[in-house]
Amino acid sequence: MNGESKDFSSVRALIFDLDGTLIDSKLDLALAVNASLAHLGREPLPHEQVYGYVGHGAPMLIRRSLGAGPDRIGAGATEAEVDRALGFFLDYYRAHMLDNTRPYPGVREGLETLAAPDSIGAGWRMAVLTNKPERFSRAILEGLGLARFFRYVYGGNSFDRKKPDPQGVEILLRNFQVGAREAMIVGDSEIDVQTARNAGTWACGVTYGLGSEHLVDFPPDLLVDSLTDLPARLRAFRGAGR
Repeated sequence: MNGESKDFSSVRALIFDLDGTLIDSKLDLALAVNASLAHLGREPLPHEQVYGYVGHGAPMLIRRSLGAGPDRIGAGATEAEVDRALGFFLDYYRAHMLDNTRPYPGVREGLETLAAPDSIGAGWRMAVLTNKPERFSRAILEGLGLARFFRYVYGGNSFDRKKPDPQGVEILLRNFQVGAREAMIVGDSEIDVQTARNAGTWACGVTYGLGSEHLVDFPPDLLVDSLTDLPARLRAFRGAGR
């Protein structure tokens, strides 16, 4: 796909990542991780270190924070410790996930524009596909007043496999009744680009998110500095395609 002409005129559905794309949740996640470490009698981690573990779902976030992930960071942990920390993390995060979390600048305005009909036609169909647990994702979107923009919200526990596996995207394509080339994944990290490549969809990266530094090695088809830029970029192709 990278070598082809990038004509987005057929895009009808947008599939958004959540953390690092729509919402700045990194502080609440780091605080929840360190509360979980304290619960196990462990020292806290620097927030920046925790931020680097975000994006693969809560179980992997805890595993990496405990040193039990694939990188074997730190002293490691037993499976019992991982389970104990994960349970505490989920309870703590449920109670505190909106303490500091906010939409990124331009997100609300960008979604409003994308959802609105104009002279070209109806707004884009939109969904959220994240590796965060579904109930937390829905609660955050509701709490921030963003849920109304999305027909579907799927999380890391909605299906058998998480991103970058294409399973969630394939289900959304069926939900929206669109082909792969009629959909675009919008995200901040290489996970989102890899998901798009695995599903055969277009990929749009945002430059402000948690994993944006990795987009140099995993270039998306389109790159925006704010979601307010996305409607105009898409409508330029949409209008030319009619």
